[in-house]
Amino acid sequence: MFEIRRYTPADQPLWDQYVAKARNATFMFHRNYMDYHSDRFEDHSLLFFVGNHLHSILPANIVGTTLYSHQGLTFGGLLMDVDVTAADVIILFEELNTYLRQQGIKKVVYKPVPWDYHQLASEEDLYPLFWVCKARITTRDVGTVIFNQQNLRWRKDRRRRLRRAQEAGIEVIRTDDFAPFWKVLEDNLMERHQVHPVHTLEEIQLLHQRFPDNILQYNALLNGEVVAGMTFYLTKQVLHGQYCSSNAIGKEYGAVDAIHHHVIHHDFPHIPYVDFGRSTEGDGSILNEGLVAQKEGFGGRTICYDTYEWEL
Repeated sequence: MFEIRRYTPADQPLWDQYVAKARNATFMFHRNYMDYHSDRFEDHSLLFFVGNHLHSILPANIVGTTLYSHQGLTFGGLLMDVDVTAADVIILFEELNTYLRQQGIKKVVYKPVPWDYHQLASEEDLYPLFWVCKARITTRDVGTVIFNQQNLRWRKDRRRRLRRAQEAGIEVIRTDDFAPFWKVLEDNLMERHQVHPVHTLEEIQLLHQRFPDNILQYNALLNGEVVAGMTFYLTKQVLHGQYCSSNAIGKEYGAVDAIHHHVIHHDFPHIPYVDFGRSTEGDGSILNEGLVAQKEGFGGRTICYDTYEWEL
């Protein structure tokens, strides 16, 4: 039924057109996002055709004899438009496994798009993962999401910190200048964890230039100085906090609380979900209780992000 073709740069217009209409895709699946770090991954993204019609696509890369969907993205999985059916996807995974065996692939690591990023229900892939591929869940991470329309009241300590920020005169601004916050972020990560942000300043600036309506920077200022900031990824369904950090002054005066309040309640109250990301460490088996409690204080509650594997 399916012709399976490996992606080449010549396919970019076709790929991006499909991403724009897929019901479970975000801007992060556009090639101008995926390919900013193409030197780090051996791309093995796939296009599935029925005749001349592009049915669906799979962002992927390979390492040795393992196919990943895709290591350069937080999540991946099969991207589908409104016409893809459950019966189609069963056959697709049967034929995908045959194709991968022919390519010498021995294992698949698969991260489906979380349901809160779906514009329509899009879990057709989870059914054949279980019944066709005999996949098993190898990692389960805790994520925290606010259902924005429920308008859950903030916990008392978060409300108290917000009042402190307001009384101190903390000002929240949206800006195209990422550099002042990146200094705060890098210093914080190095001091606490001896690591760097996933994106360099140059990379996040490049991605912002390519996706100015999707990658947003908010800073909290006290007396004109940046004391905290948050970098957000905005999709059709979700406002995701990609980076969050504050210096000692920002922590003292609740600057991050002021950013959350401004962004969630003033700028994006219409967005259905606010995603705070993962609160697990290592392989996902360790819950950072302090971190998840902070997110729950804003009204967030838990969803799980799963990783599947199967042998070929």
